[in-house]
Amino acid sequence: MDQQQREQYHRSLEATLVEILELLEKHRLERELSLRQASGQRELVDALLARQHKGEFQRRLARMHPADIAFVLERLPTDERLELWALVDAERRGGVLLELADGVRDSLIAAMPQREIVDAAEHLESDEIAYLVPSLPQDTVAALLSSLDQRERHKVREMLAFPEGTVGALMDIEMVTVRDDVVIEVVLRYLRRHEELPDPFDQVFVVDRDGVLVGILRLKDLLTHDPDRPVAEVMLREPLTFSTHDPASDAVGVFERYDLVSAPVVNLHQRLTGVLHFAAVMDFISEQAESQQLKQVGLTEDEDLFAPVMDSARNRWPWLGLNLLTALVASRVIGAFEATIQQQVALAALMPVVASIGGNTGNQTVALVIRGMALEQIVASSLWVVVRKELAIALVNGLLWGSVVALAALLFYRQPALSLVMGIAVAANLLIASLAGVFIPVALKQAGRDPVLGSSVLLTFVTDAMGFLVFLGLAAWLIVG
Repeated sequence: MDQQQREQYHRSLEATLVEILELLEKHRLERELSLRQASGQRELVDALLARQHKGEFQRRLARMHPADIAFVLERLPTDERLELWALVDAERRGGVLLELADGVRDSLIAAMPQREIVDAAEHLESDEIAYLVPSLPQDTVAALLSSLDQRERHKVREMLAFPEGTVGALMDIEMVTVRDDVVIEVVLRYLRRHEELPDPFDQVFVVDRDGVLVGILRLKDLLTHDPDRPVAEVMLREPLTFSTHDPASDAVGVFERYDLVSAPVVNLHQRLTGVLHFAAVMDFISEQAESQQLKQVGLTEDEDLFAPVMDSARNRWPWLGLNLLTALVASRVIGAFEATIQQQVALAALMPVVASIGGNTGNQTVALVIRGMALEQIVASSLWVVVRKELAIALVNGLLWGSVVALAALLFYRQPALSLVMGIAVAANLLIASLAGVFIPVALKQAGRDPVLGSSVLLTFVTDAMGFLVFLGLAAWLIVG
């Protein structure tokens, strides 16, 4: 999809959202008018309006993809969201739940009776049910599993056995397998007997009698080779595979590097267990990117824009508290130099410049280091190479921009000593910010914490506190004496 098509698609979604909002408003006004009817007619009018409203919405929703319905639901306030959700057909609700953001999905599930949740999930594939299970109440999970046949129940439990963030949790267990001792014509007849093939479908997996993967038969090879040729002669031996417990982040790099569409997934005994599709990898990338953006500001992916005020407020308390604590420490650094500031008032105006430029440099370094760790480009042997490079960059930028700031301070305040202090402080804080930008995410990862979550807050604390300390300390020494 090119840029023009993406823009057209987004305009179409926005138009759909506006149309749904207008329908909701129209129906709300009609209900208000019905309340003015005589009591004997009110029930009849309400019943007729409810039937008309349901028919209008169901016709509109029937033409929409589940992902588009999810787009609309995520952008509606809570009351309108629940009103529209009640009009989505039961057989389509499962597909919509899969597309929703975590917070919105949780709010809808919380408002649904257990029977409705089970009915919605029963229309999903086993791997989709496994994806949905962590969002469901425990008693609902038990009811849902008991409603499945033994084969589907086994598949769901098998998918749930893989930890979140692993290839096994992303893989699809629907696939086509053949033996290598048959000819291509037999494989083609076997495929024609299937009422429905896995979607997407780009290759057939070749296994031995024990289910061990021995090769893959690409769809293009299946269609272009002589039907009488044995599979063993056409298949690709030793294909690139993933283990069920490989980190999903590793799969992202491999799919990107080799332009894969799908890849087989095997267990510890090399038995074929599933297939990892490009679409699942893209979904994982999207979820990770969204999660990182929210974590950088102390939020989680469960945050719902239209959630109750107190729920959202509680989600933000921990990081606001930590920010307040670090700000208080920085303020005490400034307080320790109160006498210096009183003697040289210009210092108060220049302090934010030192802290700001250090924070910017540190955030750039943090972003690069977190990305490098995610792609496994930063390991123990290369860490010090990264440190030396970031320090060299900070030194170059410190000398350049420290000189610029020093010159500006000289022009504004006509005090050479103040100008010198400003230049040295900016250069020193850039070096400190670069070191902090490398070691804060590394230390968080070593401590078993998510490097994204907390790096920004800790970096701000370091660049502010150390920037003020260096700047005011130099001023006390060189200016005030």
